[in-house]
Amino acid sequence: MSTIKSKAAVAPGDGTFSIVETEIHPPQKDEVLVKIKAAAICHTDHDSLTWGMPIVMGHEGAGIVEAIGPDVTKVAIGDEVILNWATPKYDSFQSQIGNQNICECNSPVMASHAGKISGGHPTFESTTLNQEPIERSFNLGTFSEYALVRSSGVVKKNSKKLSFEAASTISCGVMTGCGSVFNTAKPEWGSSVVVLGTGGVGLNVVQAARISGAAKIIAVDINEQRLEMAKQFGATDIILADKDDKGLLNAAEIVKGMTNGRGADYAFECTAVPALGVAPLAMIRNAGTAVQVSGIEEEITVDMRLFEWDKIYINPLYGGAKPDIDFPKFEALYEKGDLILEEMITRTYKLEDLQQGFDDMLAGRNAKGVIVFD
Repeated sequence: MSTIKSKAAVAPGDGTFSIVETEIHPPQKDEVLVKIKAAAICHTDHDSLTWGMPIVMGHEGAGIVEAIGPDVTKVAIGDEVILNWATPKYDSFQSQIGNQNICECNSPVMASHAGKISGGHPTFESTTLNQEPIERSFNLGTFSEYALVRSSGVVKKNSKKLSFEAASTISCGVMTGCGSVFNTAKPEWGSSVVVLGTGGVGLNVVQAARISGAAKIIAVDINEQRLEMAKQFGATDIILADKDDKGLLNAAEIVKGMTNGRGADYAFECTAVPALGVAPLAMIRNAGTAVQVSGIEEEITVDMRLFEWDKIYINPLYGGAKPDIDFPKFEALYEKGDLILEEMITRTYKLEDLQQGFDDMLAGRNAKGVIVFD
């Protein structure tokens, strides 16, 4: 095949983006060319506007295989696929001990500086803008009509009932939220769970806790509309938080009142607000487990008394993803009716309306917004 043109959202790194035409070259070796049908919008995509380097934006997506490189065996042309940004080398140290999500070849997973390309990234020169190579966000770049990715970045979509829009949310929001419950925390049947933040990731934590058999699931947010949605996904109790509640310490007292004065067994931070990075520690009982789901990477001050006593704090990447194993499980749970996916999509947008999608997300209007392609 010859080079194709692909309309894409490109961020130069200065806080802006534009819709431009990129050139995508034929797939090489283990690369897969995917015609993107849907790409979910995440807060991280908005953050990527200021990464300080040109990138094709987007890291959640689903579509149809358009072409494959000569070494690809896991998918064929015409297959429907879900993309993932954990693109490991399966013979690496971390992958061999079960940690595909933190495979050494994925660092840095987002994008890179000074030509230090992630090993999970497809051939650098394979996507160009004005004949100059351009990197793709999280090794993918799904805000584009086409995406060229490594074969480890795709998983075959099996469910015909599952829409591309809903499938695209599995790429990150579902994997991160549900994986942090199923793969990392593994709450016991009958346990109590607190979820801080009920956006797309938080709602998936809520429903994964429900599926896991948690008896009490307390959703905490400052957005009443999203708290109502959390009930639909499985929250048994809700707390409307105060924006001025520093560290959510007042909310933590309410949580303790709901959990026999002890605190919850598990608490998950899904707000992506740096000041709340350790807030789940205040919500859990002694020897409870706090999970920092949203990927906060800023420096924050921690009151070590929050760890008293015997509390566990975990900071998993991408919900401990093993996409080839996890994605089919999510589809099976969806087919069974346990995993709610279609209802999570609040609005859809054309690529040209990406700014409106960002505005709606930042204003808290959406559980999940999705870009759709023809």
